[in-house]
This record gives sequence, structure tokens and C-alpha cells, in this order.
Amino acid sequence: MDKQLLDAYLGSEYRVRLARGGAAVIRVGQPLPPALDAVAGDREWGFLTAWNPGSQPQPAPVNRAAERRLLADARALAGVTVHPAYGVGTDGWREPSFWLLGIQRAQLAELGQRYRQRAWLYGANRGPAQLCLSP
Repeated sequence: MDKQLLDAYLGSEYRVRLARGGAAVIRVGQPLPPALDAVAGDREWGFLTAWNPGSQPQPAPVNRAAERRLLADARALAGVTVHPAYGVGTDGWREPSFWLLGIQRAQLAELGQRYRQRAWLYGANRGPAQLCLSP
């Protein structure tokens, strides 16, 4: 992955919509914000999208169809709850995404690879958000 793309992933905000309105922001290398930490506790979590596989822009209908498939796949995982989210880049980039609570790291990696994503976030045990790169 080139430095510019890596820097974009590292500098983005990963926002999770809150039930009471607004959003909580996840940042790479930092623990979850208090509003999300209270929900997650010690459970594993991931942040993933199906939009723009391979970091290549796709038409909106293609992206929406992929996101619906990802939602169905995530909901089919036992013990995983899905929360609406979106990524926001410093250059105006924005992608609908999901915060997946209770997902195991291997499950998250499998979904990331299935949807040809170059990167996703993972966290566990109240540790910092980790940027995971596709092999």
C-alpha cells in the first residue's frame, strides 16, 4: 500500500452513530470513546465497509448492493451486533460502514477479504483501535 493511502486510513475518522443522536469517533491508535466503550466493554469489535473495494471508486448502486450483502453476512454471525457507521477522510471522502460488536478478529478479516477491502479497524479488551491491512 502506498504511503498516501496509508496516511489517509490513519488520518480518517471512523464514526459510529449513537442511538440518542450524533456520533462517536474512533481514531486509529486510540481507545474507544467513552460512549462506545460503555457499550463494548471487553468485547471484540470491528469497523468495516463494503464500499469501493480495493480502494477503487465504484458506482453508488454497486456500493449499496455490496453494503447490503455485508450487512446480511454480519447479521448472520452468532453474537455479533451491527451498528450503523461511516468513515470520513480529511479530503472529504465518506463511506457508509458498520461497527461490528462481538466479532472475532478472524471473522472480521474474512469479511474484509470477501469484500476486497484494503483495510479495516479492529479492537479488543479496551485496547486501542488497530488498523488492519489486507494481505
